Parts: sequence; C-alpha cells; structure tokens
Amino acid sequence: MELSRRTALSVIPAAALWTVSQALRTEAAASPNTPPSPGSPEEPPATLLSNTVAVFAGTTESNSRPEVAPKLASLLATAHTRLTAMDGAGPDEIFEGVPLGTSDPNLSTSYQYLYEIALATCLPGTGASGLYGNATVRRRVVDALARLHDDWFGDQSKGYYGNWFHWEIGIPAHATRTLILLRDELAAHRPDLTATYVASMDAYLRNGKDGDVDLDSRFHTGANLADITTNRILQGALLGDGTRITKALADQLTVFATIDPYRPRHGVTDGFYADGSFVQHGSVAYTGSYGKGLLTRIVQTVKILDGTGYVPDDSLVGVVQGWVADGFAPLIFEGWMMEIVKGRAVSRTGTGYADVTAVVEAVVDLSAHTAGSDAEALESYVKHIRQTSKAGLDPTAFVSPVSIARYADILDSPAPARDLVPAAAHAAYNAMDRTVHRRPGYAFALARSSARVSMYEYMSGENLMPWFQGAGAHYLYLSGADQRQAYGVDYFTAVPPQRLAGVTAPAETRRTVPELYGTLWYDNPERGFTSSSESQNAYVYFPRATQEFSGGARLGTYGAAGLVQSDDAAYAAQQAGTLPDDFVAYRAAGATRSWFMFDDEILVLSAGVTGRAGRAVTTTVDSRIADPSSPVVVTGGLRDGSPWHSTGAAPPTWLRYADEGRGLSVGYVFLSGPPPVVALDTVTRSRRLVRLANADTAVTKQLFTLSYEQAAGERPTSMAHALIPNASARQLAGYAHGPLSVLSNTDRLQAAAHTRLGITAANAFTAGTHRVGRLSIDGPASVLLRRTAEGTYSVAVSDPTTTRGTVSITLHGRPLKHVSADAGVRVHRVPGGTRLDVTTHHAYGRSFTATLARRT
Repeated sequence: MELSRRTALSVIPAAALWTVSQALRTEAAASPNTPPSPGSPEEPPATLLSNTVAVFAGTTESNSRPEVAPKLASLLATAHTRLTAMDGAGPDEIFEGVPLGTSDPNLSTSYQYLYEIALATCLPGTGASGLYGNATVRRRVVDALARLHDDWFGDQSKGYYGNWFHWEIGIPAHATRTLILLRDELAAHRPDLTATYVASMDAYLRNGKDGDVDLDSRFHTGANLADITTNRILQGALLGDGTRITKALADQLTVFATIDPYRPRHGVTDGFYADGSFVQHGSVAYTGSYGKGLLTRIVQTVKILDGTGYVPDDSLVGVVQGWVADGFAPLIFEGWMMEIVKGRAVSRTGTGYADVTAVVEAVVDLSAHTAGSDAEALESYVKHIRQTSKAGLDPTAFVSPVSIARYADILDSPAPARDLVPAAAHAAYNAMDRTVHRRPGYAFALARSSARVSMYEYMSGENLMPWFQGAGAHYLYLSGADQRQAYGVDYFTAVPPQRLAGVTAPAETRRTVPELYGTLWYDNPERGFTSSSESQNAYVYFPRATQEFSGGARLGTYGAAGLVQSDDAAYAAQQAGTLPDDFVAYRAAGATRSWFMFDDEILVLSAGVTGRAGRAVTTTVDSRIADPSSPVVVTGGLRDGSPWHSTGAAPPTWLRYADEGRGLSVGYVFLSGPPPVVALDTVTRSRRLVRLANADTAVTKQLFTLSYEQAAGERPTSMAHALIPNASARQLAGYAHGPLSVLSNTDRLQAAAHTRLGITAANAFTAGTHRVGRLSIDGPASVLLRRTAEGTYSVAVSDPTTTRGTVSITLHGRPLKHVSADAGVRVHRVPGGTRLDVTTHHAYGRSFTATLARRT
C-alpha cells in the first residue's frame, strides 16, 4: 500500500519553501506585535498553548481510556520519585545526587526533573493521585525554576560550560514546557519569570536576539534547528508574541525543504535529500537517531499548531509523509531500526526495536492529519510494525497520552497490517552512502563512505571503536529473527571492530580516543581542537573518507553498489603535516569493492585488497553472533560434491551457517579467491568496551567469523563470493552450475552476470572505456543491464562519484530502438550498436533508466 504522496519528499521544492519562509519573516517584520487580549481563547497563541498541554499531558477524553492508564501511572510514579529527590537536596542541589555548578548535564537533568513534576500536576483524570492541580507542588516547582535561573542559568558569564546543546536546546526545551504547564502559578507568583527566562534563552543562542535564530550557525541545522525553533514558537505563545511565533515558524520551514547539495541554503547540508537520505553533522548518515528526533519534533509542531492558522494547508504534512515512506520505512525491518543510520547510537543498549517506537508515535499522529488512502496506509503501517516486531511495541514509551489512545483505535480499525515497503525492494541512499536491499525473508543493509559521507561517528564516549563501520560493513537481517540476538549493542561488543561483517581492515591494534588522550576528545585549543570545534568534527568525531567513488545504480528492485576504500581525512591531514605531532591517526587498508544485489544472492567482489605498509589484512565475509546455548552448525561442500571438513587443504566451494536453535541460516558461495577461514568461538566481553556510559555488563556469545586472511607483505589479492540468505545445503551445492558468473574483478572494472535473471551488473572505477560482454562503459560509472526473454533491455546508469557531467554506455550488436527513458537520457545509433548518453550533472548519484527493444 503506497501513500498518494509517494514522492512527497519533492512535493515542495526547496526554493518554494524558502520563498514561503522569507515571506513569513517579511510579514512578521512589517507587522507590529499585537498580543492577544486577556481571556481570549480563540487567539492563535492561546490555542497553541492549550494544544501543547494536550500533547504532553493528554486530555480528559484521552486520559479516561484504559489503554492510557499505564502511561499516567508511569508519569505519576516518576514525579513522586523526583519529589523525594527534591526533599533530600543539598545546598548546591535542586535534587539529591544532582550537584550543580560545574556540570551542564546535571543542570539539564534538574530542569528535566522539574518538568516531570510539573507535568504530573497537569494530567486530566488523575485527581486521586494527589498531584493533579496541587498548588503546593506547583509553587515548589516555580520557586525551583526561579532559583535555577538566579543561581546557575541566568548569568551568561558563568554559564555555557560543557556541551552547547544543553544551553541552546536541552535546557530551553524543559524550561519552556514547564513555563507553559505552570503559567497560571507564574502569573500569580512570579509574573516576571517567563520573560526573564526567554531573555536568557535568547542570550544563549549564538548570535540570536528577540527570538531570531542564526541560520548561518553550523549548530542550527536539521534536527537541532527543529528543536530550537519549536522552543521559540512556544516561547512566543507564552509571551503573546505573534511576531516571534511567525519568525520561528519561518525558520522551521527551512527544515522541510529537500536539501540541494549543489545549492545549500546557508551552507546547510543537514536534512532530507531527494533520495530519502537524512544527514546530520554535515556528513553523518543519521535517520535512525537525529532523523527520528526531527520526525518527532516536526509532527509535534503540526499538532501544536493545529487550528491556529499558522499553517494554512496540509502541504507540510505531505512532506513528512514522504519522509516516512521514503526515508524511514525502508530502514525499518520487522520493527527494527537498521544499524547503518544510527551513528554513535549503535553503542547504546536501548536501540533497535526501541528506536522505532518514536517513529510509530509520529506515524500515529500523522495519520490524524490525513484522510482517505493516506490515512489507511499509515494506519496499516502501524499495525504491520506491531505485528512483525519481535519486541512488541510498548505505547507507554510514547510521549503523548493522546497518541496512545489513537494507537489503540488504529489497532482496532479494519485497516490491514501492511508495510509501506514492498517485500521486494531496493533503496539506493547515495546521498548518505547507504544501500538497503529487501526480499521476502531478509533485508541486507550496506554502509559505505566517501569524501561526502563520514566513515564513522564517535563522540562523547559513545561508539568507542567505530573505525570500520563505513568501510563496507553490512548487516543481514533474517526474517522472523529477534534482531537483538543478532545485532544491536551486543554485536558490536562481541565482534572485534576489524572483523565486522563485510569489512576489509588491516591487522593492527587501535586505541580509542579516551585511551589515546585521556579525555573524550583531542584537546588542543591552540591548534583549534576544542570539544565542539570544526577540527574536532573533521578529524576525531566523524572524519570523512578521501575518495569520491561510493554509490551505485538501481534498476527496479535490483541494485549495484561500489566503493573504493581510502584513508580518512585525519590520516590524510597527518601525512600532509597539518595536524599536531601528538595527534594519532591510522592508515586504512586498500580495496576496490562491489556489491551486486539480486533476489536470492548478494554477490560481493573485492580487488586490489592490501594491508598497505606491509601489514596483514582481513576481509570478513560475514560475522554472526548467537547465544552460547544455541546449537550452531557450520557445514560445507567441495567442488566434487564431497563434504567439506574444517581441516585439510581443499577449500570449500560453499559453506552454510545454521543457528538451529532459532531456525536461521546463511549460505556462502565462493567463486574465486584464497581459501576462506572459518572460526566459531565463545567470547565474553563487556558492553563498556563500546560505550563508557554502558553498565559493565558481560556479554557472552558464540561468534562465527568467515574471512579471507592475507599475511603481511602479500601482494594485493582479489576474491568473489555470494551471500545466500536462508539457504539450504542443496541450494548451495547447486551454485556449482550457475547462475552467477564473475566477468571481471580488477581495481578498474568489476562485473558479474546472473544468467537466470538476465542481468549484467558492472562498476567501472577508472576513466576510459571498459568492455564487458556486449556492454561498453565510459567510466567511472555504475550500470545494470537486464534483458528479457521478449528481447527488451532495461538499463540503469549512475555516477557514483557525483562529479561527472555525462556518463555514456554502448550496447554492441544490432541497433535497438528507444522505448522509454528518463529525462537526461539520450539514445542514438552508433556504428556497431546503440549508445546512451546520460546527463549526470548535479544528479548526486541518482540512477537514470531507459528501456530499449529490438528493431522489427
């Protein structure tokens, strides 16, 4: 079931949204601020405030529902816990155990706790709790707010230590919501406090005043900008300042605009791209963390603005539907958020299924602002996630009681459970160097990197060993499995970083940032390295690769992807002599790699594999984990049909990993290369190895690794193998007779054919003409060609470097006629064949397709 706005990511072009945004700002500047008259509930700011309270506290109707009762009980229990901590606070504390004065996380936590208490006093239908409407408790919170401001937050000369996020986003969010919830008490006891707080929050915004946001700041982008502007909208409502609301909304509209990487507004590359990619921090693939935060905030804003007239139509809702359909749904497999788009969050214990809860709540809320087939598609998607998630879905984790009630209504609705993504689908997120390939029974997710996209993300003591997560790491999710047993934090804990599935890495010991420098970052202010400096980002937190080739072509539900491995920006800068002498950087391994994704097979080619500098190197075919008690069996076969044994000189032509306890299997077919090495061990490691904040919990897993091992000093090597999800031994033995064949495997050209599907797939990595079969490619380029039994040809072409103006290919043989083609594709006869000239200028890796047929 597809949304009617299936291509809604481009429903409103960036330029159009920008025009609307600027018009709103002009209108706000030209109109004097006219605060609403007292007691006028129909005024937009008053409606906005009441909507906000309903979002977070619920309504009498929603809170009377039995499905909402667990959420209310949880909110009340939290508030009582916070009040107890408040009673035991010391002289420099608002809450016991949360000392203030030098810790910005503790200051933010104190504001959070006050908000949680205030929220409990505003929950309709909880009169018996003793907290609802409790004037004494509400007054305590008001007094604590005043003290926090007077002693810690209000003096800018003392504040702004630690992480900028707390001062510009975290604290303002908690404080603003608390001011809204307690506005009656504030009007009676501290009528000056709201304006005082808003003035201080303005002062902390970089270059901001009177509610303006500095759109040129590298901190005010994407999800961060959505958070900041939502806070400003709510503050405008508190002050009765329509001009401030309009300005903040104008700034937030820029978040809805699809990013044009060739013409970025204010230099911002954070946000959603035309292919559904989401980027934060300028170069990090981040749909599953910052992206879901943005989705949550924007949908909440839609609810908060409902009925105010600030958003005159549903066009923005259409854009968000596009985010869900194209940006989120392909990355969620049976209720699990894929690792490839979570940055440093992969090292947290509460990820995977829990990540999707926020997405589901946003979809639930979004469905209330749609109608007809759109609403049914969203409701069906909610039911699909509920039915397929192995962790279930706990609506108590929703933010809004109203959302819980609507979620219950959706589960009782006649809408069928149905994914927004077809069972057979291929998503090429080339703007963030990610690929997702889905078939009934499995999903394959691939992470790459380039000069455009970071190789990994480390920050704040999270994801301590990230080095190879963007170097061709893959995740093969099997249908029906509990993905917590296969991936998540325990996967990164149990699997050594250089042996992540799919990775080619040098055999060397690397030290984490805290081990190297004794702090969570490299501290050298004189050379431009502070906790949040651009140098820290570029060389420590999320360095990019140094090569341009990363991407691939998509033809319907089939795909090709290619990657040239390279050193990261830090090593390149160190070699250039531009980094301090005590800065540590590591050299990468070298390899040219391709992934050709069919129905039952993912074919992987590697060429020019070398550890460089005389180092040994490992190319990991796959790594999988299983519980110690699960019966894991590895079997295989030789080319003559006899069984493979783990000892002996004869290499296997196929292997099969089976977790028989869970009924899961993956097959591996070896087409060329050195003999693979199989290891199955039981390992015990602490989750703190990957994140300092994790509890020192020992994780014991069976660890299966399948790899090619090259000794130090060996010449560059090539290899080819295929992953066969859910394979039987009989199926694997059958690959001795096809349908896969490798046509070329060098660092200039990698190509393969699938005879049963009639597909030829190729990645040309270097300039010049590359010939494979009847296909010539003017490289670098990625090409998929499929011939049907009826004699038609479908072709897809992309520029994985994103730098070329034109890519040309030629199909040799009898000339073919043009049936259809995307704009930018020119088809014409040439001596000995048919030539396609594809205009890839400013396409940012997008695939162009054409259909040709025999001339009659």
